[in-house]
Amino acid sequence: MKNISVNVNAKLSLINKNIFGHFSEHLGRCIYEGIYVGESSSIPNTKGIRDDVADALRQLEVPVLRWPGGCFADEYHWMDGIGKKSGRKKMINTHWGGVTEDNSFGTHEFFDLCELIGCEPYIAGNLGSGTVQEMSQWIEYMTFGGKSPMSDLRKKNGREEPWKLKYFGIGNESWGCGGNMRPQYYADLYRQYQTYCRNYDGNELYKVACGPNADDYNWTEELLKIVKPWHTKAISLHYYTIPTGDWGKKGDAVEFTDEEYYNTIKNAVKIDEIITRHLDIMSAYDPKHEIGLIVDEWGNWFDVEKGTNPGFLYQQNTMRDAVTAAFNLDIFIKHSDRVVMANIAQAVNVLQSVILTEGEKMVKTPTYHVFDLYRPHMEGEKLFICADSSDKDGVPTLSCSASVKDDTVFFTVTNADLNNDEELEVTFGDFMPSKIKAEIITADDIHEHNTFDSSENVTVNKFENFAFNGNKLKIKLPKSSVAGFTIKQ
Repeated sequence: MKNISVNVNAKLSLINKNIFGHFSEHLGRCIYEGIYVGESSSIPNTKGIRDDVADALRQLEVPVLRWPGGCFADEYHWMDGIGKKSGRKKMINTHWGGVTEDNSFGTHEFFDLCELIGCEPYIAGNLGSGTVQEMSQWIEYMTFGGKSPMSDLRKKNGREEPWKLKYFGIGNESWGCGGNMRPQYYADLYRQYQTYCRNYDGNELYKVACGPNADDYNWTEELLKIVKPWHTKAISLHYYTIPTGDWGKKGDAVEFTDEEYYNTIKNAVKIDEIITRHLDIMSAYDPKHEIGLIVDEWGNWFDVEKGTNPGFLYQQNTMRDAVTAAFNLDIFIKHSDRVVMANIAQAVNVLQSVILTEGEKMVKTPTYHVFDLYRPHMEGEKLFICADSSDKDGVPTLSCSASVKDDTVFFTVTNADLNNDEELEVTFGDFMPSKIKAEIITADDIHEHNTFDSSENVTVNKFENFAFNGNKLKIKLPKSSVAGFTIKQ
């Protein structure tokens, strides 16, 4: 039996709801077909946005959505995506499949989407191929309420009042697809571009600088030698989990061995050390911790599904993805004093998506259900937790988090072991549970996934294999499962 101790009186940090954020890029079928089908589509929609997808994202209480990229952001010119659809310029999406982008989903449509699902917009600006003037005018177009050329243009295009925009990224992956820059060069450009991203009419921008790729600690250090807290509110971090560690052959999303499964977990939890080391560097240059860390691209990256466009990054989503999603969210919660946002890649039809679509059909993935299960952690206070370790050949198989909100404790725990159930005894100090609601995500086969013909193979179900006595909760947690306990005193 493994012992877990939760100290309900030791409240450590607020769990920013933005840790449960999402990412949508003009990549494959994420935007077109996935989110946006156009107003003339036979698929039920509101302003061209799929009703089923909007409803599903609204149910998740998505706090923040990043757009338009990704690599696409640094070749996106926002003026091509406003005005009458028939007059919008077409372009080649050179990063993702070489397909033609018709710009029918642009600034107005994105804000429509955010309003429909009730989330904050997070926009990535074009520093790679754009100009200072272009970025400055986009901010003015979106947020200025007075009279100016850009606000007049917005009104002409049907939006009288300015939008509220908080999160704005200045460049994306500038060390790679966003310009192949050196950190010093990017940092100087960042300082220049952010100068002209003005705050209009009380709209205060939360500016995000392009941070490192995975364990590139030199990028963080060189960036923060030049970019200071008065220039930026946060820096970004990107980290993808590759089961094989080989970008050329990443492994199949559904057909994988036990060894590949455990390697996926092993590589996923590396983000804990990566975050820790970047935060140590950030503390050296920002001892007051005024700059936050945003993990605005994360998730599992497998080989594309057979028969699909290799540039569309479409992959299925199994119980393995549910397990690693839970591990990742636990790591972000662990670092919630410094990690202010995270955005899984991506929302629909791309990489570790929470939703898949095919024509009129839509399915929620196992990863979707983990986000659904974890919702009570949003804006809760992280509690001190101490747990016995559990591993298989050095790979952790147990992960958990605890938070409290409105005098209700929420406890989540994941058993990643493929073959063995886990017996747990959880104690809560002087907190005496009187009522517990428990839910679980599990499957007999770790390869199990939801399809368009069988959409509930993996979902959230009621869990009853537990008992509590006094301040102790005893759980028999099935192999390959994620469980959540809502505990009232």
